[in-house]
Amino acid sequence: MKKFIESQFDAQRHLFEKGGKLHWAWPLFEGQETFFLTPKHKTKHGAHVRDRMDMKRLMIFVLYALAPAIAIGWYNIGYQAFLAEGVAAPGLVDCILRGGLAMLPLIVTSYAAGGVAELLFCIVRKHEINEGFLVTAMLYPLTLPPSIPLWMAAIGIIFGVVIGKEVFGGVGMNILNPALTARAFVFFTYPAAISGAAVWDMGGKGFLSSGPVVDGYTGATPLLAASGGALKDGTASIDAVAILNSYGFAWSDMAFGFIPGSMGEVSAVAALLGAVFLVATGIASWRIMVGAAVGLVATAALFNGIGSDTVSMMSLPPHYHLVMGGFMFGAVFMATDPCSAAVTPIGRLIYGFFIGVMCALVRVVNPAYPEGMMLAILFMNVFAPLIDYFIVKQTTRRRAARMATA
Repeated sequence: MKKFIESQFDAQRHLFEKGGKLHWAWPLFEGQETFFLTPKHKTKHGAHVRDRMDMKRLMIFVLYALAPAIAIGWYNIGYQAFLAEGVAAPGLVDCILRGGLAMLPLIVTSYAAGGVAELLFCIVRKHEINEGFLVTAMLYPLTLPPSIPLWMAAIGIIFGVVIGKEVFGGVGMNILNPALTARAFVFFTYPAAISGAAVWDMGGKGFLSSGPVVDGYTGATPLLAASGGALKDGTASIDAVAILNSYGFAWSDMAFGFIPGSMGEVSAVAALLGAVFLVATGIASWRIMVGAAVGLVATAALFNGIGSDTVSMMSLPPHYHLVMGGFMFGAVFMATDPCSAAVTPIGRLIYGFFIGVMCALVRVVNPAYPEGMMLAILFMNVFAPLIDYFIVKQTTRRRAARMATA
């Protein structure tokens, strides 16, 4: 099979190389070839390290790490839709089929719309297709609600690719995570389509709908419910755990992902499985993940100690914060983006710590926006170079002082 694929690309190569009839489309040819095959060009001069892994292979490994989150999110879309329609025990196959009808079109739209934008920039600038798009186009739809219109999703990914990455010069030059830039654009441009209690499930919608949404059902996410300051029956309460229990949100359900929420962010366990794979393969930094968890837990514990008579989120225990919203997904797959994160070892700990701090701050202090992970990561993306700058300066100063006394 490999030889057959190689022969097909070799037969068409002359058309796309310099001087060929389709030379302008070389990025498209090169992108397809290196997706299926390891590039043939090798470093020949100067100091270099030979490695079987290239950037496309690394990006594909990230997609492998995303597989648990995709699988659980896929099933959960259908599961939540059937629950909204009063089906107490929906079948596995039914949930998978219904989840696919919602998730697959969004993923295809993300790759198609973002891919066209990426390709146009590559053709104009005459450079190869950037490997990072393989991950960006998958991460972005996983942060969206399943009910978002496809045209909105398309506009968002185009904005993320163009404004979040290409205008800075492409992969390696961007200061913001492109997938989160795309989501932020949709959030602030079309807030009604990506926030509130009505967007997180497909109850009463789709080809496999079993009926209208039952009376008394709410699609509120755990964060939206906990920040509301009232039990499900409308009774005022500042006990966040009691509020979550009234909605039927057990800690275990939030950890495993059987709750309303963004398609790929609902399961903290799935994100942790991805984290183990990424850390074991050396692709993602454990320091950023640990720093984010420590920052979130410490800040949440501080709010618990302060307490409040009016803000329910002040009473939410730290271990609940870890499994709610997009924290775990963001800490594993978004915050660790090597292009927009800090790169020094100590800098990564600091960078991750303040992501956790800011996530907790936004969740607790800002009642209008119960999820803070997106803003926390984008904010710290901006400060990542500054963190590394001061770490490097401090290290250089310390080494110079040590050499002076040697």
